[in-house]
Amino acid sequence: MSDDVVIITGGSRGIGRATALLAAAHGFKVVVGYASNEAAANEVVSKIEATNGKAIAVKCDVGSEADILALFKAADAFGPLGALVNNAGIVGPSIRVDQMTAERIANMMTVNVTGSILCAREAVKRMSTKHGGKGGVIVNLSSVAAKLGAPNTYVDYAASKGAIDSFTIGLGHEVAAEGIRVAGIRPGLIDTDIHASGGEPDRAHRLSVNVPMKRVGTADEVANAIVWLLSDEASYVTSTILDVSGGR
Repeated sequence: MSDDVVIITGGSRGIGRATALLAAAHGFKVVVGYASNEAAANEVVSKIEATNGKAIAVKCDVGSEADILALFKAADAFGPLGALVNNAGIVGPSIRVDQMTAERIANMMTVNVTGSILCAREAVKRMSTKHGGKGGVIVNLSSVAAKLGAPNTYVDYAASKGAIDSFTIGLGHEVAAEGIRVAGIRPGLIDTDIHASGGEPDRAHRLSVNVPMKRVGTADEVANAIVWLLSDEASYVTSTILDVSGGR
């Protein structure tokens, strides 16, 4: 893994941040993609550099194809791409489907689905042996919501993650013979900022009684699974989606 570049979208906070720090500890050069919080992204870079790792922060709203192209261009200048973690995603405030606007749904799909597919497109162009690359790994962040449907909360978010599950399986089969492994992670209730962006900062803790393990998960617990998938220890794992959910 040493000296390979990993791009982590949404790498400035939560699961993305934890993954960036752990991937750096495993020898990856890390490209921290961030949508708006430059200070948080720079803090991640500084933390990695403080332990002799290499990292850069690149502004990238995955809802913008131009931003995605710029992200990969910056990564190209940093070193050969070995991995992509499609972590960036959004949720909206909890509402029922009969209250959703077309704008909300379109925004959800643009960021969570189209953004991930376009990032994967650019990664495959660089990593596929068919294109002269040396292989690599793509890890897509799904959600247990894809299986539960998230009724009365955000069915549109759940649907976007269901799309990610299908995409993970299909792309994995498409590029399996080209040196690229594709896997997904379905986090359960994780203690991160995403709940606050949906208007419910205490949501994970409030719902933790419904988790068989009776607690929320941490960003580090999800990062451990992601970095394992990026490693050679997972060399025969592709088109697979791993639940990191405490049994939820």
